Amino acid sequence: MSGEPECVLRAEAQLGEGPVWLAEDDAVWFVDIKGKRIHRYEPVTGAAWSWAAPDQVGFIVPVRGGGWIAGLKTGLHRFDAKSGRFDLMATIEDPKLDNRLNDGFVDDKGRLWFGSMHDGEKNLTGALYRLDGAGLKRCDTGYCITNGPAMSPDGRTLYHTDTLLKTIYAFDVAANGELSNRRVFVRIEEGGGYPDGPAVDVEGCLWTGLYAGRHVRRYSPKGELIEKVEFPVANITKIAFGGDDLRTMYATTAWKGLSAKEREDQPLAGGLFRFEVDTPGLPQHQFAHA
Repeated sequence: MSGEPECVLRAEAQLGEGPVWLAEDDAVWFVDIKGKRIHRYEPVTGAAWSWAAPDQVGFIVPVRGGGWIAGLKTGLHRFDAKSGRFDLMATIEDPKLDNRLNDGFVDDKGRLWFGSMHDGEKNLTGALYRLDGAGLKRCDTGYCITNGPAMSPDGRTLYHTDTLLKTIYAFDVAANGELSNRRVFVRIEEGGGYPDGPAVDVEGCLWTGLYAGRHVRRYSPKGELIEKVEFPVANITKIAFGGDDLRTMYATTAWKGLSAKEREDQPLAGGLFRFEVDTPGLPQHQFAHA
C-alpha cells in the first residue's frame, strides 16, 4: 500500500498542475496555471525556484538536448530557465475561442501530446493534439476541460480525460501515433470528484488525481479500482513519479474554487505533495522533434 501524502512545498498555487520529474536535475518542475508561474523543487535540499510566465501556463515538458516546451494560453513556447525567456513556437488555436492549453505529456517516441480547453470552462471548444516530426495534428475534439494524456507501458493505449464528464477515455495508438477506437476506460461516480491529471506505472495501472475529491486513485489496466490515497486538501490536480527508483509520487494541488472558509480549513491547498508507492512509474521522456 502507498504511504501517506506529505506537503513538501507550500507553493500556494492557485491552480498547480503538470509535475515533471527531471532525473538529471534531481528536481520536480510544475506550474501554477492561474498564477502564471513555473516552479522547481529540489527534494534533497528543499530549495525552490520560481519563474514568471507571460500568460497562463498549462504545462512544461523537457526537450532532448536541453530546455523546455511550455504550453501557454497563447500557444507553444520554448522556455529557457537560465534566462527566464519564453519564445513562441506556434499558435495553436484562434484566440477568439478563448481557449488555453492545459496539460501535456511526452511519450517514449518523443512525441508531445497535449490538450486545449475553454478558459471559462463552459464551451466544448477543447481538443487533443499531437506534435511530432510530421507536425501538429488535432486528434480529438469536443472537450470543455481536457486533462492528461498518459500512455500504457507498451505504447499501444493512450488515456485522455474529459474532466467535466468525469470520464477517462482510452484510445488505441498506431505506430505512427494515429488514434482510434475511443472508449470509456473509467467514469467517476457522483461525489467522487473530477478526474484530473493521470500517470501510468510499470504494471500498466493508471493513477489519477481527483479535483474536489480529496484523493488519488489507482486503476488496473481493465479499469478496476485498486487503491485510494487520501489527501488533506480537496483539489488534487496531477501526479508524476519521481525519485531514483520512480517510487515517489509527486502531486500538485490547487486552491482555485475554495471558499475563504475552505482555504482556512485547508492551509496546504496549492502545495506540492509526495507519497511513496510500491510499484514504480514510467520514466519522464523528453520531446525529440524540436
